[in-house]
Amino acid sequence: MIHRLVLAGVLLAGFVGPTSAAAAPSADEERANKVFNLRDDRIFESSGLADLGSVMVTVNDSGDSSRVFVLDPKSGETVGLTDFQTEVTDVEALAPAGPNEVYVADIGDNDRDRAEVTVHQVEVGRRDLDVEPRSFRLSYPHGPHDAESLFVDRTGRLHVITKSFRGGTVYRAPKRLQASGVNELEQVGRVRGYVTDAALLRDGRHVVVRSLQQATVYTLPDLTRAGSFALPWQRQGEAISVGPNGRIRISTEGAGTPVYEVPIPAAVARTMRDPQAPTASASPAAGDPPGGVAVEDGGEAHQDTTWLAWLVAAGLVAAAVGALVATRRRSR
Repeated sequence: MIHRLVLAGVLLAGFVGPTSAAAAPSADEERANKVFNLRDDRIFESSGLADLGSVMVTVNDSGDSSRVFVLDPKSGETVGLTDFQTEVTDVEALAPAGPNEVYVADIGDNDRDRAEVTVHQVEVGRRDLDVEPRSFRLSYPHGPHDAESLFVDRTGRLHVITKSFRGGTVYRAPKRLQASGVNELEQVGRVRGYVTDAALLRDGRHVVVRSLQQATVYTLPDLTRAGSFALPWQRQGEAISVGPNGRIRISTEGAGTPVYEVPIPAAVARTMRDPQAPTASASPAAGDPPGGVAVEDGGEAHQDTTWLAWLVAAGLVAAAVGALVATRRRSR
């Protein structure tokens, strides 16, 4: 009985058609610049990524201990492991905190029942470390939120972006974080998409925000959209980083998954330089390499429709299960 229901659900989900969230990779995406695979078996859910130049840092999603993995930026080989010896709930994001430090964001809250979330400032390097972090407790002004994104602006202020089908809300931390007491976040704007990560671009004036299969560039501090571009296909796009040299890399959950390096399309870069230029269109600019094609995702500024097909598929699966159960009962 179980296997018949599952098979029917899978077949019906296939009728939804290809989408950026669920389709098989295109030829262009297969030719995207894969830098390396995460081959360390201990890295099974790369949910955050930070690029410090000489090393990259990643962290597992909820369920792991208080550890971060330090990777060689060329090979992806694990060259260091930092245990920051703190109880964590749901680590979801990383951001650079200095040449040899990262912010580890324990900000996930699927049930929206955490009165406070925490960001830890953690030392990393090409060696194994046991450290005691500086920890900062944060709270939202109007109750709990789920979040997977953290970035630091050019003044050093932390920003958290919430995750919702309706788009993300951007919250800014106080200029001076207090290690004792709770730091209250301030709402500063909205972004589109089912936001899974964000990173400050090298110019310090823009932030790149990723959703499942797309990235959008916003101008700071007013969060005006400069444009969006498609990312290489990943089953569950999770993390994005920007290195000191400006390289943009992305990772996803799953053991052995690839890390890609992607460019900003010419159309988006043009709007970044000239805010009066139109935002990126659906046509790729000449010379845009695969994985960096400008797109227009439509809808309102807070929407990202990549999740819609999953809801349709879920509805079809539920309908199929109900129909089969009813048929089974009638046949008895």
